[in-house]
Amino acid sequence: MKKTNNNIDRREFLKRMGAGSLLTAAAFTGCKPSNIKLDPSVVHGEIPTDKMTYRMNERVGDKVSILGYGCMRWPFLEDGTTLDQETINELVDYAIAHGVNYFDTSPVYCQTKSEEATGIALSRYPRNSYYLATKMSNFSNWTFENSKLMYERSMRLLQTDYFDYYLLHNISSIEMFNARFIDNGILDFLMKEREAGRIRNLGWSFHGVQEVFDHVLAYHDKVHWDFVQIQMNYQDWRNASQGRNVNAEYLYAELEKRNIPVVIMEPLLGGRLSNVPNHISARLKQQEPERSVASWAFRFVGSYPRVLTALSGMTYMEHLQDNIHSFAPLKELTHEEKEFLFETADLMAHYPTVPCNDCKYCMPCPYGVDIPGVLLHYNKCVNEGNLSDSSRDENYVKARRAFLVGYDRAVEKERQASHCTGCKECNSHCPQRINIPQELQRIDKYIEDLKQGREF
Repeated sequence: MKKTNNNIDRREFLKRMGAGSLLTAAAFTGCKPSNIKLDPSVVHGEIPTDKMTYRMNERVGDKVSILGYGCMRWPFLEDGTTLDQETINELVDYAIAHGVNYFDTSPVYCQTKSEEATGIALSRYPRNSYYLATKMSNFSNWTFENSKLMYERSMRLLQTDYFDYYLLHNISSIEMFNARFIDNGILDFLMKEREAGRIRNLGWSFHGVQEVFDHVLAYHDKVHWDFVQIQMNYQDWRNASQGRNVNAEYLYAELEKRNIPVVIMEPLLGGRLSNVPNHISARLKQQEPERSVASWAFRFVGSYPRVLTALSGMTYMEHLQDNIHSFAPLKELTHEEKEFLFETADLMAHYPTVPCNDCKYCMPCPYGVDIPGVLLHYNKCVNEGNLSDSSRDENYVKARRAFLVGYDRAVEKERQASHCTGCKECNSHCPQRINIPQELQRIDKYIEDLKQGREF
């Protein structure tokens, strides 16, 4: 298929999005509404305001809500570039009223706008009534001067003079860890900031292979990491290695040995554990008909005692209410229920979904491809049974129509997989280490076969 070169200059993209020179184009995470849908069969009744479960960070005495607000997916207005501050304020008000007190953001979230919006919403409350986390996201310009400017800018935008939790963001290789934090002296600077009280807890977030995790964790003897943020959920507990990540069972155990508090990201795998294949959903609902599918994932991470908080990017009030219901109060899983989830994870591992968490770290594509949109539509069709193995399948006609019609609705034609040139620029930014061009080309071939009515 002919490729149209819609190359977007990344400097121009930064300019259009209003981003300062401090930030990297690699991390223009989207914050557009996700594809997560609340299970309409869940009936919560009254959402309690006084039943939130808390975990104690014993080193500093923080009583942290086990549900943390991930500020990566704040809602946008219809123009797609302006955050909906009024709705963000309402979400923050509801969260705080129902016991949520941990808010996690980054300089690069929501097209670089998350920190400012989060700061506006939280500044209406006493500073000691919530815990604030942000990150050193110096992905492309990691000079000491630029990194320090990023740190100071975060403080201004978040309207604070200290951070409760500060992270070295997205450590995925030893070489980049050394370049971004060691060789430039910025880790030494952050440790001094902790001594001065402007950082209360210093930690890091991890995406990578075991060698990288072990290397950074070994710095504990020097740095005394106060917490570590890992990807953990029942699918990744023992099956993450299938997606080229490290099993969460190993990560958690290593942190538990050292009594390091654990912050959880991706408890829902970017929504994939709330939007599971239909027969998996039925399996979970049979066990707990009154609870949502997503609640299983939250109860799983909450059942491990070293977990300080589990982050969820809640774009809609329905997401927030459902998640509060899971943790207010938390009903920890029994041993039998954990084994049931591990069996469920093994079943799900047989389904050919792409391990995309919709983080949008791969964006912007220089050729305009809506990478997450393509991958999420494909996954949605897998989950709903609208992916045929053969044109001779009984379900082929229905599945073909559902895939093609849904694809054109979900992804603009000029941003579909056919425009991928295989440049691989996206691959180095993907925390799940997906071979994105390979997946896009595979999906594009499937689409062309559907359009032409070819045999598979």
